[in-house]
Amino acid sequence: MSEAKVPAWVNIALIPFLNILLAFIVSGLVILAIGENPIEAAGYLVYGAFGYDEGIGYTLYYATNLIFTGLAVSVAFKGGLFNIGGEGQAYIGGLGVGLVCLAFDHTMPLYIIAPLAIIGAAVFGAAWAYIPAYLQARRGSHIVITTIMFNFIASSLMVYLIVNWLKEDGRMAPNSRTFEESAWLPYLHELLSPLGIDIGDSPLNLAFIIALICCVFVWGLIWHTRWGYQLRTLGTNPTAARYAGIDTAKVTIWAMLISGGLAGFVGINEIMGVNHNLLLNFTAGYGFAGIAVSLMGRNHPIGIVLAAILFGALYQGGAELAFEIPTITPEIVVVIQGLVILFSGALEHMFKDRIEGFFIRRAVA
Repeated sequence: MSEAKVPAWVNIALIPFLNILLAFIVSGLVILAIGENPIEAAGYLVYGAFGYDEGIGYTLYYATNLIFTGLAVSVAFKGGLFNIGGEGQAYIGGLGVGLVCLAFDHTMPLYIIAPLAIIGAAVFGAAWAYIPAYLQARRGSHIVITTIMFNFIASSLMVYLIVNWLKEDGRMAPNSRTFEESAWLPYLHELLSPLGIDIGDSPLNLAFIIALICCVFVWGLIWHTRWGYQLRTLGTNPTAARYAGIDTAKVTIWAMLISGGLAGFVGINEIMGVNHNLLLNFTAGYGFAGIAVSLMGRNHPIGIVLAAILFGALYQGGAELAFEIPTITPEIVVVIQGLVILFSGALEHMFKDRIEGFFIRRAVA
């Protein structure tokens, strides 16, 4: 029977929901094994993520970074490219943001610095993705290997630059000076407070709105432009793409440039929105988590937003859980996150054949 008879919502919603449900069931067994009540733990986790204004703000703050990196992975994946380098691209994108802020925060207002910082994040992130893209498109190097290597190169480069060139004079801490307030992105609670809307005091800032705008941009680019059609054709069948006259090397390079630029926007949230200085290790694994977010979101912007909020909830709710139940250490929370990634990524097709078979039989009957 044709798979086309399977309703679209089965693959988009039902199967991901069952995978996540199974991940939480197994997580409950892990919590039960260490002698704690899984129901109580789940309550703390949900409350920490969504139970009060500040918790929701933190959840969306974490989700912002994951939207950027999830979109980055998605754009590359649509072209058949598995970009593992989001971590390094986000790191170098943050360098671009930091250099703009350090250069102009004494002389220019926010409405000029912010666009320049966004451009800096995109250009630096894209530039870091360019060399792996070129090697893939022109030299046949595998994009997975080169992007992984460039993550480590980015980390070493940032250590060298910050320690030797950008560190604040007279201090041992490996970070730059604090930016002037003219280079700080406004927090959303500060923007909404004059309107009488109280969303609690959290790091959630204007970068969240930028992330949503990026979702609209990616949706329009991939599904409503000629270039997006070329990208999807390349990802579906490279041989057919070449036969149709598509310059596959050019499309590959542009896809990675856009992917790297999107990953670089993590620096907008972390460097300009929260930390207000250039520092080490601000990416905190968001580049790698973005892979799981993209896979769970079925490489679609709407799915990526939902998956990013789920992972943001795990980050924030997990911190609340570890605080309320000390026996559930942060490492156990990482295990829960890993199980969600496992069942939503590596084992995402575990129920697929049975569920699709059920709906096909039901449609025929």
